[in-house]
Amino acid sequence: MAMPVSTRVPFSELPGRHERHYRRRLDNELFENPVRGFRDDQLLETQRLDHEELIAFLGELRETVQRAVSLKPNEETQVVLDLKSDLERLYEAAAGLADEQEGNKTAIRQLVAIIAQTIRGSAAGDPLAMSELEQEEAARAMHFGLLQQPLVADLLHPETLIGADELVPTLLSESEAAVAAALHIFDESQLAELLARAQRLLAERDPQRQRFPNAWQRLRQMEARLAEAPPLRILN
Repeated sequence: MAMPVSTRVPFSELPGRHERHYRRRLDNELFENPVRGFRDDQLLETQRLDHEELIAFLGELRETVQRAVSLKPNEETQVVLDLKSDLERLYEAAAGLADEQEGNKTAIRQLVAIIAQTIRGSAAGDPLAMSELEQEEAARAMHFGLLQQPLVADLLHPETLIGADELVPTLLSESEAAVAAALHIFDESQLAELLARAQRLLAERDPQRQRFPNAWQRLRQMEARLAEAPPLRILN
């Protein structure tokens, strides 16, 4: 009698936030409540949720692009500002979605740039307004740059899956590049608190400094960041 063939659902090459967090917690003893043991049904559920978010995003993006195309030549300022805000929010959402999103992100950046140029035109001749717009654009550029790391999008999501008790284990489990970007969204006092919690967690879970070498590297990274100038606040 033939034995049943064991199957395993493959991880996504470009996962969304639900699958990313599932994979962070999978048999990771840094978490208070890790996911213990891989299960096909659990992974499939995270992939289903990520797919639903992607479909909802694409529908909202199409509607928002249509609003942009339909703008009148002398549209009310508030309508233009609301549209820009929605596009920036969609860019943040796109940064955390499953599958390849560079095309959508590029299109959103281009639309935001066109709208920003229109706003600059209306502010011409007002040095204070122009200065404020330049500062806003610099903050936006920094924000969009940080969002190249999906961890930043995961942390900033309005319904983030990373609870307060999971923030430190998450940071200690990520790559150097991801943590470098994520640390920019915390101010100095928040970073000091995160560092203290990370030190306590590692002292408890790995006193011999042998089980979690990556986590100890991330701890040193956090220490170095705190020793620098206070982190910049980014555009929300």
